Amino acid sequence: MREWVCVNGTLLSADDAQISVFDSGFMQGIGLFETMRAYRGNVFRLEHHLGRLQASAAALGWAEVPDSESLEDAVRQVVGACEQADVRVRLTVTTGSLRILEDEPARLTVVASASAGGRYPDEMYLKGVTAVLSRYRQHRNDPVVGHKTTSYFSRLASLREAHAVGALEALWFTTEEFLAEGAISNVFLVVNEEVLTPPRDTPILPGIARACVLELAQSEGIEALEANLTQQDLLDADEVFLTNSLMEIMPVVRIGRQPIADEKPGEITRQLGAAYKDAIKRECGDEAIG
Repeated sequence: MREWVCVNGTLLSADDAQISVFDSGFMQGIGLFETMRAYRGNVFRLEHHLGRLQASAAALGWAEVPDSESLEDAVRQVVGACEQADVRVRLTVTTGSLRILEDEPARLTVVASASAGGRYPDEMYLKGVTAVLSRYRQHRNDPVVGHKTTSYFSRLASLREAHAVGALEALWFTTEEFLAEGAISNVFLVVNEEVLTPPRDTPILPGIARACVLELAQSEGIEALEANLTQQDLLDADEVFLTNSLMEIMPVVRIGRQPIADEKPGEITRQLGAAYKDAIKRECGDEAIG
C-alpha cells in the first residue's frame, strides 16, 4: 500500500514529504501527536483525538493552538487517499521553527499520515498477552506526563525491553509506586466484577479508548471506578486488560511469568470488547468491522 502524508495541508507521497531541519519537533522533540484508527474510511472518535491534542497544546503553553478545521482536513485527506479499509492514522503537530523572530506569528507544522497495519493479530485477543513491569517510573511533576508528546524515548525504551522478553506491553508505576499506565496504553483491572483503572490525576494520559470503556461499562451495567492501585492489586486481579485506539481492548493473562487468574481472557473483558466493537459500528458505520 502506498503511504500518503499531508504536510501543512498538502497531500503528498511519503517519499516526497519534507519538513524543515530547524523544526522544533526534530531539533528538540517539541510536539504532540495522536494515533488513530480508521474503519472503512471513518476515524473512530476523531473529534476526541483532536480535542485532546488541542487541550495539551494549551496546557503546555504553546503560543498557537492548532485549529480543529486544519487538523481534521489533514486527517481526512490521508484517510481518503488510502485504499485499505482498516488504516492506522498518525497526526503530528510541532511548534514550528526555532528561528522565528519575536515579531513574527507562531507557526505550526501539521503532518498527518496513514498506512496499513492498524490491526493486532486475532490470536492475541483469543489467548491474551503478556505484560511486564517497567523498571522506569513517572513523576507527577514531569510537565509532559499526561500529554501525548513526541518526546517518547523513555516509553519506547521500556517497550523495547518488554518485546525482548516476549511481552506486548510494559506497565509503568509512579514514584509513589501506584500503577499508572502502559508504555502505549491505559490499563484496567477487574476485581470482584468491578472495573478499576488509575485516576487521571495519577497522572496518566486521558486515553480516548479508556474514556470509551468507562462509558461502555456504565451502559453495560458494570461498575467502573477510578482508584489508586498497587502492584499487588495488579497481580491479584481477576482480569487485566489494556486499551488504546489501535488495540481497542486487549486482554492480559500474564504479568511476566505470573498468570492472571486462570490465564485466560475474562468474561468482563470479552463483554467490553464486544461492546467496543458495537460502538465502532454505531459511530463509523455498520460495515466498519469486517
